Amino acid sequence: MKQDIYQKVTDTIIADLEKGQLSWLKPWSSGNMEGRIVKPLRHNGMPYNGINVLMLWAASVEAGYISPHWMTFKQAKELGANVRKGERGSLVVYANSITKTEEQDDGTEEERKIPFMKGYSVFNVDQIEGLPEQFYAKPEPVIDGVERIDHADAFFAATGADLRHGGNRAFYSGGSDHVQMPAFESFRSPEAYYATLAHELTHWTKHKTRLDREFGRKKWGDEGYAKEELVAELGAAFLCADLALTPEAGEDHAAYIQSWLKVLKNDKRAIFSAAAHAQRAADFLHGLQAVEEGEGVAA
Repeated sequence: MKQDIYQKVTDTIIADLEKGQLSWLKPWSSGNMEGRIVKPLRHNGMPYNGINVLMLWAASVEAGYISPHWMTFKQAKELGANVRKGERGSLVVYANSITKTEEQDDGTEEERKIPFMKGYSVFNVDQIEGLPEQFYAKPEPVIDGVERIDHADAFFAATGADLRHGGNRAFYSGGSDHVQMPAFESFRSPEAYYATLAHELTHWTKHKTRLDREFGRKKWGDEGYAKEELVAELGAAFLCADLALTPEAGEDHAAYIQSWLKVLKNDKRAIFSAAAHAQRAADFLHGLQAVEEGEGVAA
């Protein structure tokens, strides 16, 4: 089961990339989702994270689901509802570890953590009948552009990152530990600016004083470089969902597709690792809101 999960998710994303599509942008470009795009939500309103976000976004696009809420068969039943006959569940995964105590040759005992992953099925609210009315409420409409921009400005300012504007390239400089962005007015839309800034600030989190993320990059375009770019892509998508922004593909995403395909085809766990790193980066940036403002920003 464990190997099947890795392979199934990886194959789905590879198929998208081979068609020139980015799985993490599909919810915004599919045209079948109403209202504001958010992360998929559990039955209790808590958002899914990491790889499960990509998996449930993809399932929603494929089936045309509008609700962001998902639950197991048992959870629906406990709420007095039932999954409609013939409906098929969507895969999500749960990763954890168990601690095993082993006796060593010298008679001492040593604890060893053994990681494991299991998959289970969840159903979208659109597949379930008889739930309390709040589950069927349509998502709130997209907030207007001025409010959304103000909200994003406040979020990114609260990170405390050294943000500089000028030139015609967006990048993170590890040597000087700053994010360089072209002027706001040079972007084709406010969303394009904030999506790009989210991408670069995800790179910013890799610094050794923050998340200390390193994939062994030796030169531009190698496997380590491709892995970090994939993390930044996913991190930007997660942040845009959190901030009610519509992400846009970067102008250079097409150039990365082949390198991402190589990474994914060589390692079926790569997308799981990238999603986990991206989620940690997004969580780190959210955590800085609490430090700056004295309260957290809802994810």
